[in-house]
This record gives sequence, structure tokens and C-alpha cells, in this order.
Amino acid sequence: MSDEVANHSAEEAQPQRTAPIGLLVSAITTIRQLVVPLVVAGVALRDNPFGVGGLALAILAILVANVGAAYLRWLRLTYTTGAEDIRVESGIISRAARSVPYERIQDVSLEQKLLPRLFGLVEAKFETGAGGGDDLKLAYLTEDQGEALRRLIRERREEVAASIAQADGEAAAHEAVDDDAQTIFAMDTKRLTTFGLFEFSLAVFAVLGGLMQYADTFIGIELWDVYLWQGWIESQSGLLSSFGFMAQIAGFIAGLIALIVIGSATGLVRTFLRDWGFVLEKTARGFRRRRGLFTKTDVVMPVHRVQALVLGTGWLRYRFGWHDLKFVSLAQDAGSSSHVVAPFAQMEELEPIIRAAKFEPPSEDLDWYHASRKYRVDSAAIEGGVFALIAVILAVLIGTGAIGTGFVYAPFVPLVPLALSIFFVAANLYAWQFHRHALSASQIFGRKGLLSPATRIASRVKLHSVEIVQGPIAQRRGYATLHLGLAGGTFSIPGLPIKRSRELKSAILHSIASRDFSALA
Repeated sequence: MSDEVANHSAEEAQPQRTAPIGLLVSAITTIRQLVVPLVVAGVALRDNPFGVGGLALAILAILVANVGAAYLRWLRLTYTTGAEDIRVESGIISRAARSVPYERIQDVSLEQKLLPRLFGLVEAKFETGAGGGDDLKLAYLTEDQGEALRRLIRERREEVAASIAQADGEAAAHEAVDDDAQTIFAMDTKRLTTFGLFEFSLAVFAVLGGLMQYADTFIGIELWDVYLWQGWIESQSGLLSSFGFMAQIAGFIAGLIALIVIGSATGLVRTFLRDWGFVLEKTARGFRRRRGLFTKTDVVMPVHRVQALVLGTGWLRYRFGWHDLKFVSLAQDAGSSSHVVAPFAQMEELEPIIRAAKFEPPSEDLDWYHASRKYRVDSAAIEGGVFALIAVILAVLIGTGAIGTGFVYAPFVPLVPLALSIFFVAANLYAWQFHRHALSASQIFGRKGLLSPATRIASRVKLHSVEIVQGPIAQRRGYATLHLGLAGGTFSIPGLPIKRSRELKSAILHSIASRDFSALA
């Protein structure tokens, strides 16, 4: 046991506080959040000398109040690592005490955002599988404290498991250490660059749109005034018409190229910030994933907690053989119930990861089944029928003169929804052959998607429930949707013939009943 763990063990009966330097991080974070409102207020009061002085006093009072409140919160926030659980007490006026037994804690994830990272601090999140959330969170600990707390909780959990096993007359299995971690997937700079080029994003325009709400204050122009833009377009129409047709085409192409460059650059930046230093390791406990440039995360995923796998791709990257792999678990990963373990990899790189998680990759040797042909026809008819109905309504309204009077191209307007109707009918009929499912001795597979196919793989013994659902059309047409109860995610197979859905339900329920959930670990 390390010295840090030993120190924790010696002080486990005493309440402990987080790192005092975390107060500085909280103060800086508060100041950063006040920058934009204070700048706006300063600009609005720039011509009022008394207003500026009052603003300065208000700023000082706000800073003192926030720093004082942060100090009181830190002083009243304590955590205690007992023999059976960890207890966190917080609150200045109204106190709150929360405790979580060690046996419920999957692991302790350590996260470092940019500012805490500069001070050598981490945020510890206790993942308990409570609906994809974190039951407890400690901000901030030093890096040594965070790692020591993670090791201590693992040892306490092992001791609790050993005592339960001894009470049941079973041999206790001790967890191995993670020193023999083996890297099974990593992304270098070249891989990140390739990945970023496929992550086309126009998020920069969303940011600019958000900043425009402050433009009225700084530049004195009402950007949301329709007449302002209408006048500007009219003033520039003469200039645009003075250019030749080829020049206008060249300008359009140049604008399109600029849009592609901006979107690609944005995707590159986001990819490098999120996945810099991406490393996935196989440890004695399961998987350990580290990534992030400014916000560094260190997450451990035990193998027995992996409920299912999601193998996905994009419409463009699929043409080049690139896929991503996610683990569906009860833990949370940046707001998602799935952990990304390989965001950009070829299938031959994903197969070892899938097998390390005790799953089998999908194979064409499996007995794949398509959805019901009646479901295929009904889906195409419903999606195409909506646009066909719109086309008929438009044709009637235009034909009777209710709308479109004076518009030269009015008779051709119904052709637009009619074309969409034909497109969706053809797309549904063609995509049917890509919607398949298969059942193996230990897993169930579901695959769907035409341009960007996605495959879900679930372990039969880890499913919680099986439900057959039929709507009014499905009841009359003889097919159903099979909903599989999956902790931390969703898994549904639509359009199954009713006989096939009952066969799958019976087989999966037999697998669920044959294994005690407490023995999955």
C-alpha cells in the first residue's frame, strides 16, 4: 500500500477536507463568470462617473461575498472514509449528509479541467450507477489525494466483498492491482488529425450567434432589425448584378470552400481538445481510459459493468472503413450513459477491444433475420403518405385559387412534397435490407442504418427485461417491437414477426433466469 493510502487509512475515522488551494480555483471561476456581465455594465455606464464608482464598489462587494461564501462552503464540506461507506457532509446553514456503501461504488473517476489542472487538483466523481449520474462528487483534491482515495475505496470494497463471501461460506477473490495495464488502443497526432477532418462542425457560428446578443450594447446596431438587413441587401444588389455570371458562380464556390474550411478547422480543434492523448488500457479490474487536452479525464470501467456495446460510424467515415465503439454502462461519461472507448478505429482494431470486454464481434456467419415485410411496406407507406397528402392538399388549394394566385410557379409547388414522398418510400424500401438482428448463444445483435449503420450488441444474461409492444397497425398486420431492458441505455428491435418476437423473448428470459445478477461480477 502506498504512503498516501496508509495516511488515509490512519485518518479514516476523522472527517477530512478537500484541498485548501481549491478555494483559489473557486474564486477565479467566480470572477470568470462575472467578466461578461461586468463588461456590459461598464460599457453601459461609461458616461456616468457616479455609475462607474458604484459599479466598482458593487464588484468589490460581489467578489468579497463570493470568496467568503466559498470559504464557508469549503470549511463545512467534509468527507469520511469509514469501514463500510464513504460519507460526505456539506452545507452552511442547512446541512446535508450523504453516504454510499463501498459495494455500490463502481469506481472513482478523476477529472481535471484546465484551471484545476494548473494547480495540480482533480475532481473526484463516485460512479454508483444511479441512472447515469454521480451520487457523490468532491472538488477539489490534490492529484495524490485523488489517486490515494481511489485506491482506498477499491481496497474497502474488496474487504466488504470478502466479508460477504466469508459469511456465505465462499472463498474471497482479491482484486489484482492495475500495475500490469496493457494499452489496447491509442490515438496519435496523425490519427487525431484524420479524425478531426471527419468531425465537420459549424459550432463556431453558433458561438458567434450567441455573442451577437451583446452587439447592441457595444456597436449600437440592432442586428435583429429585419429592415436593416433588407436595406443592406438592396444596396448591395446593384454591386452583385454588376459582376458577370461566371464571377457570381466563382464567388459562390469561394464561399462554399470557406464554409468547408471553417467547419473542418472547428472539427479539428474540438477533436484535439476532447481526445488529445487518448489511451485505452486493459487492467486487472477492466478498462482505463484517459483523454483530454484542457479537461483531462481518467475513467475506469470494470468489465462486469459493461451492459452492451454500440458500434457506430458516420455517413462519410463509413466509406473509408472508420468506426467508433462505445460501452453502455450505468456510469456517466460527459452527460452520456455510454463510454467512448474507441472513437475512431478500423474494425480490426475494435475486435480485440470487443473480445476483451467478453463480447463477440458481429459476424456474417450469424443467422441474421430481417424485419417483417409488412412492416417494411407500412413504414414506407406512412412516411411517404404524409408528404403525398401534403402534395394533394397543396394541389387542391392551388387549383381552387385559395393560394398561389399570381405566383407563376404555383402549379409546380405540389411536386416538391410529391418528390419527397417518392424519395422516402424508396429509401424505406431499400433500407429494409439493412435492418437485421441475430441471436447467438450468449448475445443478441441489432443492426440498422442505411448511410451510417449502427450495431448494438447486448449480453443476454445482463438484460433486465423483455417486452413485446404492438400498436394498432402492428396488431392487425402481425408484427411487433421488442424492447430489451438495458441498464444505462436502450435497445429495441422494431418490425419483428410476432412469432419471431415471442421466440426471442422466450430465449432471452431463459438466459436471464439462468443467472443470478449478484453473480455477474
